Amino acid sequence: MDMRAQKVLIVDDEPVNIVILESAVSSLANVISTSDSQEALQLVQIHKPDLIVLDISMPKRSGFDICRAVKADLGLREIPILFVTSFTDSENERKALALGAIDFIAKPIDIEICRMRVKNHLLMQRQKSQLSTYNERVLEEKEQLNITLNAIADGVIATDAEGLVTFINPVAQRLTGFNEFEACGRMVDDIMELRDATTNAEVINPALYTMKVKRPVAMAFNVKLVSKQGKECRVEDTASPILDTQGNVKGAVVVFQDVSESVAMAVQMTHVTNHDQLTGLPNRVLLHDRIVQCIHRTDTAQPSIALLLIDIDNFKYLNDALGHKVGDSIILSISKRLQQACGKSATLARVGGDEFACLLADVGSGLSADGVAMSCLQSAREPIHIDGRHHQLSLSIGISLFPQDASSAEEMMRHADTAMYRAKATGKDKFSFFSKDLQLAMRKRVEMEVKLRTALDNNSLALFFQPKYDLNLNKVVGAESLVRLIDDDGGIVSPDEFIPLSEETGLIHRLGKQVLVKSCEFIAKCVEANKPLKIAVNVSAQQIANPSFAKEVEEVIVSTGIDPKLLELEVTESALMADFDLTRNMLLALSSLGLTLALDDFGTGYSSLSYLRQFPLNVLKIDRSFVKDMDNEPQALDIVTAIVRLANCLNMILVAEGLETELQFHTLRQLGCEYGQGYYMCKPISENEFTTRFLNQTTIMT
Repeated sequence: MDMRAQKVLIVDDEPVNIVILESAVSSLANVISTSDSQEALQLVQIHKPDLIVLDISMPKRSGFDICRAVKADLGLREIPILFVTSFTDSENERKALALGAIDFIAKPIDIEICRMRVKNHLLMQRQKSQLSTYNERVLEEKEQLNITLNAIADGVIATDAEGLVTFINPVAQRLTGFNEFEACGRMVDDIMELRDATTNAEVINPALYTMKVKRPVAMAFNVKLVSKQGKECRVEDTASPILDTQGNVKGAVVVFQDVSESVAMAVQMTHVTNHDQLTGLPNRVLLHDRIVQCIHRTDTAQPSIALLLIDIDNFKYLNDALGHKVGDSIILSISKRLQQACGKSATLARVGGDEFACLLADVGSGLSADGVAMSCLQSAREPIHIDGRHHQLSLSIGISLFPQDASSAEEMMRHADTAMYRAKATGKDKFSFFSKDLQLAMRKRVEMEVKLRTALDNNSLALFFQPKYDLNLNKVVGAESLVRLIDDDGGIVSPDEFIPLSEETGLIHRLGKQVLVKSCEFIAKCVEANKPLKIAVNVSAQQIANPSFAKEVEEVIVSTGIDPKLLELEVTESALMADFDLTRNMLLALSSLGLTLALDDFGTGYSSLSYLRQFPLNVLKIDRSFVKDMDNEPQALDIVTAIVRLANCLNMILVAEGLETELQFHTLRQLGCEYGQGYYMCKPISENEFTTRFLNQTTIMT
């Protein structure tokens, strides 16, 4: 808004009148005055006042002459002129008005009336100026809007309240096939022929619909635009009503764009996202969606849904041995066979590297889950011929049923997986249904994992110790550290229940370190009681495979301040077979710390004698299964005798496990076995009981 001070030019040959007029006007505007009529026109040109107050009767040049000159100048003619006159005849008024005057001030001058007249005309002049400015801005904005609408990459069509097109931009003209002359004035649904892309049914134009509901709307999903020339393209749009200040609909505007390429890309990406690239079968994502859809369509009165999870037995070893190219060929062959075995009404998906899933949506209509499973097993038994070689394969299949043993898609997948692993565990090349027993076992497993994690977080695992005896002296010389999990009710959970779980979940590393720390702290306690004992700690294969394990052991030894000679780590034969070089380097690193390494459960694993010679092992522990049977089975006694001789040849210390009878005790001592442990001497006992029986006595002989 223009807020500059307005100017008023007063021209009168009588100085008294000028003074009176100035006093009336000075509070309203800046005043320029002159009594020289010859100078008046020059002042008008210099100052371009907002209002001229002009006396009619003046010497040299009359007010009429000055008015006539101002109105003749294009740059000045819009300036309003008020005549000051003592004439009251209508002839002068007609002449003044004819020349362009807008009002009169009569002499003698009434100051208040003069002020009001000038004020009103100045106000009108200001409003006129503002209106001109607004009009210019409107024209500029309109021009900018036209440029924008014509340059925008989207199609734009505007209509009036009847739906007749009032505007169509170049993009909309190209997509509809109608030019501006053809489109304007016609109904918008004639210009935009919209149809359902799937059914080809007509679709209501969003411009008409938005006016009906009086709110912005989006076009219906899956719409195509058919141009005047019959060309089709997929479109998306939004439409909004044009409302006046009272909320009345004055028209609509619709903005739309060609999304044909995007739709085609989306279709392609959807297929890639939902299908396996190698086989073209649905993947896990699409399978899950179809299971959910089947469940939603099924009620208790309808047949069951079955999910078969199919795994190729021993595929990983075959793939690693023969290469991924052969592995992919096998997957393709199996997928084709399974498609035939499952039938066209089933959904076969590839859900993993060597895993497939078959969804049977209507098990009760003659499509038997076990029948399909048998067909799948049979299809895989035929040898697969690749590059002149025959590959004999088998499958393991787990089956879950809805609603019998699962209530959701997720449960069906989990239960089928559990059943499949049961089939593998019971010999492979077979199928297994999920059962309540398996479900209970799964729930128990989850509960056990929670308990184990809680115990690890709270550092509340308990250690029991089974004394190790010198069989010749019948003297306690050490102990094996055994971890126990204390249940919520104070009961002791067997390691058989949580050690395998810790290995499956990766918690074995935390568990192993916690046991090692507690064991070393107990060693320090024994030393403090002046009864130094060697404590043996079991170590898993996963711990041995951990590159930083030796460093962790060293840190525990240093932090607890023990003599490493009092620490013995027991490893199983299976732990030695994972990777010879890595295992040997790890055992050498551990041995360099000064501790003792023992081979646990000797005779039950896969170690060769050459391995025993190359690993830095100090102790062999005879497995309890041989010790248990040596009283009654000569073969078991022969094996124990051979192990004793082997240990002597390798210059290794020998420890027998599981001594339960006096005969076993004396037989082992006679054979030359130096040390032993078992229930005959002492069962595993708590740390407190061990301390009371063996550390607080003057002797540790029993």
